[in-house]
Amino acid sequence: MSKTIQKLPDNLINQIAAGEVIERPASAIKELVENSIDATASNITIELEKGGIQRIYIRDNGTSIEKDQLATALTRHATSKIQNIDDLQNIHSLGFRGEALPSIASVSRLTITSNTQQSNQGWAISCEGGNLDQQPKPAAHTKGTSVEINDIFYNTPARRKFLRTEKTEYGHSELVVKRLALSNFHISITLRHNQKTVYSLPAAQNIDDKVSRLEKLIGKTFVEHAIYVERAIDGMKLYGWIAAPTFSRSQPDLQYQYVNNRHIRDKTIGHAVKLAFQDVLYHGRHPAYILFLEVDPSSVDVNAHPAKHEVRFHDTRAIHNFVRQTIKQAVSEIRPSSIDTRDLNKLSKNTASDTLTAQSYIPTSAAPSTNRHFQTLYSSAVAEPQSSYQSSLVTNTNSQSEQNDIPLLGYAVAQLHGIYILAQNKDSLVLVDMHAAHERVVYEQLKSSQSSDNLVRQQLLVPLQIAVTHSEASLIDNQHTLFDSFGFDINRLGDTSIVVRTIPSILSTVDIPQLIRDVIADIQKNSMSTRVEELRNETLSSIACHGSVRANRSMTIHEMNALLRSMEETERSNQCNHGRPTWIQLSISDLDKLFLRGQ
Repeated sequence: MSKTIQKLPDNLINQIAAGEVIERPASAIKELVENSIDATASNITIELEKGGIQRIYIRDNGTSIEKDQLATALTRHATSKIQNIDDLQNIHSLGFRGEALPSIASVSRLTITSNTQQSNQGWAISCEGGNLDQQPKPAAHTKGTSVEINDIFYNTPARRKFLRTEKTEYGHSELVVKRLALSNFHISITLRHNQKTVYSLPAAQNIDDKVSRLEKLIGKTFVEHAIYVERAIDGMKLYGWIAAPTFSRSQPDLQYQYVNNRHIRDKTIGHAVKLAFQDVLYHGRHPAYILFLEVDPSSVDVNAHPAKHEVRFHDTRAIHNFVRQTIKQAVSEIRPSSIDTRDLNKLSKNTASDTLTAQSYIPTSAAPSTNRHFQTLYSSAVAEPQSSYQSSLVTNTNSQSEQNDIPLLGYAVAQLHGIYILAQNKDSLVLVDMHAAHERVVYEQLKSSQSSDNLVRQQLLVPLQIAVTHSEASLIDNQHTLFDSFGFDINRLGDTSIVVRTIPSILSTVDIPQLIRDVIADIQKNSMSTRVEELRNETLSSIACHGSVRANRSMTIHEMNALLRSMEETERSNQCNHGRPTWIQLSISDLDKLFLRGQ
């Protein structure tokens, strides 16, 4: 016998919605603080008891709720943020579903108190387990709104038993507040837990105030290594902070992504940033960043997830390319001539387990390279430094004007154990891992020579036929220009086959059929592929590694200075191709401390 179809009771509907939207106390905090932000609050206070399990109290000074709308605010799908379907396609607010308050109210004891700017009287309304007290009551309250939640999931034991310890739940709650505080510098935010103040963040009025908030929320080490990035093009804007490659993580735990001020987890953005860092991070490390992407609201769907953790971009490829190119350019500009070298010094002193410490790369082979092509770096004439820099024992007799003209990496004075170059700049001792540094210089030169404009192609004596599906063959037809930019000449041969006539010569030893299939799969899934570039770079990196100067290779002062000048002109020259530092420096004050001078 079939069961009767019937409409679910409102209370049950709200509890089902709560299961989608309210996973734990942190979820409720996110929804309520976002409501305060949407209400243009300039001051928000969050108070928690037992990680939010026992009590959540959020108070703001934003636009308030009228007395006669308090009950409506606790009704499902009631919101002031959208009015029609057109508004749903152009969302500017953080909240818009109208599900948060009734969902929270259905699984807790909730009270809303509000006082509008036009009223001299505050009003409060309560709801317990979805049972609404229909009549608002007078309540003392300053201008703004407060929401108090007690005993979350008290009436849903199955949900409550899945809550973790107070410490764990508080950790999730603090992370939510941190994410919101990082994207709303203009709002003063206070967080208290068990009557103790955790954060008291004043509104940031200028860049120094923003950096101060970053330091409180993310840590001083991140700030010391942070590089500000900003770029706008074609209706897209990306800005924020990325940590220099010398500051990386063992886990992707310091990555904050925002789209139109909404914190999200997006694979497109994450993948784009990862590729931008791929040449400068040690194997298995992850970049750290806080990035804000602004796009036309109509070009992004924020209604893709009940808790609004994910978004969908209408043009994923454009977003990926924009983010990748922006970050890649910023990373490439990090070189000895453009950074605060004090950060490199801190790298070697940092003992934190999750920060990559400086390691010198000592090659296993001490024999000099047999590839004569890679000694060409030193063939060009380089101006010799002042004579006082020619010996390892330097007498500093230069005039002040000559001192000011000294390059950042200075001039070479000696070679140590056939591995390191010792140089002296204006006020520091510079140590360079000669193999790591030369490897980066050669690698960047090879990449430039392998750009699409200078790509060396190899025509196959026997064209290669590859069996594919009908949809894959159609994709080859549509993406012919893309494959041409990779160095391939590929055409459709039939409904289920393609023919390859030309390949990039540097990939002549690669399994071409498998590579083509992998690229097609990437494009079908992500509307893009970086597989060819990655393989090409891996090959070039290997060539650069084997073609660079090795340990115990004696270098003249002239050659050492030529390498220092090349480093100053080469992109990403602070790290070798494997992500290791290429140089550090010790200032006079650092040396004084080592020898206890002045003590």
